[in-house]
Amino acid sequence: MKHFFSRLVPQFIKNVFYHWPFAVVANVAFGFPGKKLRIIGVTGTNGKTTTTEFITRILDEAGYQVAKASTIEYEIGKKKWVNASKYTTPSSWQLQKFLSDALQAGCEWVVLETSSHALHQRRVWGVRYEVAVITNVTREHLDYHRSIDRYRAAKHRLFEGAENAVINLDMERPEEYLQEHFKQTLTFSTKKKEATVFSSEMNLDFTGSEFLALGKLFRLRLPGVFNIENALAAITTAKLLGIDTEVMQKALAKVSGIPGRMELVSNARGLDIIIDYAVTPDAFEKLYTVALPMKIPGTKIIHVFGACGERDRGKRPVMGKMASEKADIVILTNEDPYYEDPERIIDEIEGGIENKKPGENFYRIFDRREAIVKALSLAEEGDILLVTGKGAEETMAFGAKRVPWQERRVIEEELTKLS
Repeated sequence: MKHFFSRLVPQFIKNVFYHWPFAVVANVAFGFPGKKLRIIGVTGTNGKTTTTEFITRILDEAGYQVAKASTIEYEIGKKKWVNASKYTTPSSWQLQKFLSDALQAGCEWVVLETSSHALHQRRVWGVRYEVAVITNVTREHLDYHRSIDRYRAAKHRLFEGAENAVINLDMERPEEYLQEHFKQTLTFSTKKKEATVFSSEMNLDFTGSEFLALGKLFRLRLPGVFNIENALAAITTAKLLGIDTEVMQKALAKVSGIPGRMELVSNARGLDIIIDYAVTPDAFEKLYTVALPMKIPGTKIIHVFGACGERDRGKRPVMGKMASEKADIVILTNEDPYYEDPERIIDEIEGGIENKKPGENFYRIFDRREAIVKALSLAEEGDILLVTGKGAEETMAFGAKRVPWQERRVIEEELTKLS
């Protein structure tokens, strides 16, 4: 009932009479900690979480006391805990408490993954961003923002009060974020040599990547050009802060993986099982740029996925079409339906499926565990199994109910049964 009435109230009313005032109250209650810390805000459609992690590790390697708030976890110094809220940026009260705790723990820097929702709702009011970082802006959250231009405008708010900016020149219309009021504006790119930090001579495989930047060789234990882009965002941020390049190299080389982001599940069957949070067409495109070149002739790519309920419905058939074009076998399943009819969600994804035959190379399996079991039963040595949409999340949302769900654990459990 609460959910129903909430949807009847226009968002601008909620913002003006709830979110913004609540943010002011939270700031007063905790003594405006967001103005006493050096805060780096990371926004973008894809890559925010990985970039946030990279920046945090570089600052940590440089000897700073750091706090981090991301989609998957919180961190204050050596203390880490899971973000179980399913929100990228917490509520105003939770955010100000987190910042207050970071201040009391002696942290100098905070790396804050900042969503378009939080910016639009002014939940981050009172936070002084020393550096604003943007990874990219592609189609997402149009259920909320209604248009890509409004979505971009929401992201733009991060830069309006920021002191410095780090911008991806490869994203669409980067000039919108290049403003004269910044103390420093640094850019990064894998395509444009005029960028402050340009990457060249990239070597990629399933287990990692190498690339040249700032005249140095960087090694990542994460695959994909998109992870090089995320690393460049972190390197550019570190350069802006005057951190030594060798510190950056050491820090990035130590990052063994980001939970739920191109996460490999080891197994004895000779399968390449990849868990990824990919929930947008752009994320699918990036995922397949890694998977397709790694496919061995005669093997299959099997993709298990669904779509989140009460989110941009227009992207569902687009994702279905992309998967049907690039994967050999597509298995559609349930994924955080919230209050929406989960069967309708799958119907709308299926609307984009092309050249696939039900029961042969296309399946609809509502139960997510059963969908994974089916994928494993179809997989043979050398095959690539992509399981996307949940990443490192620990619950699945059915209305207001949160059901425990850990993608990696489920896959490992089913692998054990099949062994």
